[in-house]
Amino acid sequence: MPAPTLHTPRLTLRPHVESDMTPFWDFHQSDRAAYVWRPKSLTHQWLGFASEVGSWDLLGHGGWGVDLKDGRVIGQVAITRPPIFPEREIGWIFFEGFEGKGYATEAATAALHWAWAQGWSTLVSYIHPDNTRSRALAERLGAVHDPNAQLPEGETAQETLVYRHSPDADGSPEAYA
Repeated sequence: MPAPTLHTPRLTLRPHVESDMTPFWDFHQSDRAAYVWRPKSLTHQWLGFASEVGSWDLLGHGGWGVDLKDGRVIGQVAITRPPIFPEREIGWIFFEGFEGKGYATEAATAALHWAWAQGWSTLVSYIHPDNTRSRALAERLGAVHDPNAQLPEGETAQETLVYRHSPDADGSPEAYA
């Protein structure tokens, strides 16, 4: 299944393209990536990037590049489940200068509505306890901390909190298609 394109009032969630590699590499080399997986080289990034693109064919979900309506890529929202994750996760990254404008909430809401339309009953977000912005976003989306959820392989409760999303609490009545 190829990645669907989703539209919101201000954004387009679309399949990744090769030109996304440069802004994502720049993000991963910045302090903004302190709480997310960081590739060690361009080859390492390529493998991670390609796995999110290929996940659409293998698993029916994966990453979306998030563009403003003018075509500028500003980040990513992804629904992923690599082998170390016990559940499907919705995650997000947004580039410098695009925080505090509601873009992450808008993009993640669109991805959640897409997931609920697939008939899924839950998603989680794995978030570092010190990542207060990401925790606040999860809560704005209606997710609740689930201390009983299984953690990704090799992670501890000191480094990962699990926030659970459900269709009846996604924080926004608007459906994006």
